[in-house]
Amino acid sequence: MPTALIADDEAPMRDQLRARLLEAWPELRIVAEAANGVEAVALAAQHKPDIAFLDIRMPGMGGIEAARQLYADCHIVFATAYDQYAVEAFEHGAIDYLLKPVTLARLETTVARLRRQLDHKPQDIGAQLARLAQLGDQLLGRGAPSGKPAYLRWIQAQSGTSLRMVATSEVLFFQSDDKYTRVQTASAQHLIRKTLKELEEELDPDEFWRIHRSTLVRVDAIAEVRRDVRGRQMLSLRGYPEALEVSRNHGALFQQM
Repeated sequence: MPTALIADDEAPMRDQLRARLLEAWPELRIVAEAANGVEAVALAAQHKPDIAFLDIRMPGMGGIEAARQLYADCHIVFATAYDQYAVEAFEHGAIDYLLKPVTLARLETTVARLRRQLDHKPQDIGAQLARLAQLGDQLLGRGAPSGKPAYLRWIQAQSGTSLRMVATSEVLFFQSDDKYTRVQTASAQHLIRKTLKELEEELDPDEFWRIHRSTLVRVDAIAEVRRDVRGRQMLSLRGYPEALEVSRNHGALFQQM
């Protein structure tokens, strides 16, 4: 029976991959789960899995660093939330990859490849891992070859026992709500634990503007800006019935008003 290790610093993503693997490869046994690269290396030494599914971006030791210590003993599959330049780096070598959120169709392709590989020793991917390591910030989501930062594209929102993936292009606004941040789309509302300050640092500033200490708005969702009877600037959004207040500190965004 083939065995595998899963390493991802986000428990919902580990849960999702485990569930997808159960569908695509029922006989695969998950022998260990890790929250970072250091744990992954230690658990791999203990359980000796045939395959390691490694998230690229983990605190402390990331997936690429962990893979450099593991590839001689097990087959490596990377998971990444950042496509485009990252995918291009993987497609020209022997390392397989999965884009998060992982789809069953893509995972089935990876499983088919792994089934064929399990009869052979893991390939020597040391040179490719070295090249990937040189990309550094690009693969960690802090930059792209063009010099344009790779901004956050997906929001992970817990919904009961499920994980919902919300594209930032669908978000109308983010708003602080006690211990949580409200994620509002035209059709639904979600709560996440990521703070507004963290979101502001990860989102494209040309796409999302802070209009209040508690609110970030997607610019192209703004339908109009008007003043109410009290002189406050109020935003109307496409696909949302309620107006949002622009604080005095951020009123300069709409200087023509």
